[in-house]
Amino acid sequence: MSGFGGFLLRRAVGTVITLLAISVIVYVVFYATPGNVAQITCGPRCSPEQVHQVAQQLRLDDPLWVRYWHFLQGMVAGQDYSTGTSVEHCAAPCLGLSYQTDQQVLTLILTKLPVSLSLVFGAMVLWLVLGVGTGVLSAWRRGRFTERVLTAFTLAGWATPVFVIGLVLMIVVCGELQLLPFPQYVNLTDDPEQWAWNLLLPWLSLALIEAAAFARLTRAAMLETLAEDHIRTFRAYGVAERAVVGRHALRGALAPVIALNANNVGSAIGGAVLTETLFGLPGIGQELVHAVNVVDLPVVVGMVLVIGFFVVLANALADVLYAVADRRVVLA
Repeated sequence: MSGFGGFLLRRAVGTVITLLAISVIVYVVFYATPGNVAQITCGPRCSPEQVHQVAQQLRLDDPLWVRYWHFLQGMVAGQDYSTGTSVEHCAAPCLGLSYQTDQQVLTLILTKLPVSLSLVFGAMVLWLVLGVGTGVLSAWRRGRFTERVLTAFTLAGWATPVFVIGLVLMIVVCGELQLLPFPQYVNLTDDPEQWAWNLLLPWLSLALIEAAAFARLTRAAMLETLAEDHIRTFRAYGVAERAVVGRHALRGALAPVIALNANNVGSAIGGAVLTETLFGLPGIGQELVHAVNVVDLPVVVGMVLVIGFFVVLANALADVLYAVADRRVVLA
């Protein structure tokens, strides 16, 4: 195949191969570590019988590649797990069974995922609007007072930790001014208005940090694009400056912005631990920290794989968006 369809097919195959590589690395790191994996997985308070049961479920007597093959089979076809008193079927895609709650890992992740997605995608809209807008304005007003002020605010935002911004916003907005309630997560389907109202401060806390990076990157890309020959040609033909900046120069400067946004969206889903902890949001970040603390390996492995999936998916979508945003990109 050639053209855009062939590019999509090649990108899909590359995405699957990358996900398989991630699963191999994650499985080896967590299940080929020195020590008694069954004891570590079950926990320090488990009886010898419980440790033996965990060892049987993990098939620790089999070679590592056989265990990994069973793990892949579980994701494709499902698996049966013994809970001690009964056998539970874990339907595909099966990521295992939590040894702390006997709950399917995928079910646990799906209950936490909407919170993290709500946080990340709401913040993404804000950091794109604030960051790209600030970067375009800084490049347009290069060398003027406006650019110096925006650069100062950008550097201050980049240097400030997210928990400091979050604490300041809560103290000022919720405490002193009482403009917003202290955030409590509300399901989008239950009450969309309260969902957005309660997530506004977490969105701002996460977005202000990321917007600083987007502002710096957009400014540099815009300055480079504004110096190109086709931009000078537009100006020579009398095209309005706002059209030159907003329609032509910005489109050519979007490729690095798309790449940065893809990395941020994918990593922020699992990396927004501080924001979720600060505002008490029951998302994937908080659950991952809890799973690490109690050494619930199936949950840790499942969440790392899901986070890796979002990182790979976001970068694959970014590759497609390159061609849409910039006609100079050649699909390979």
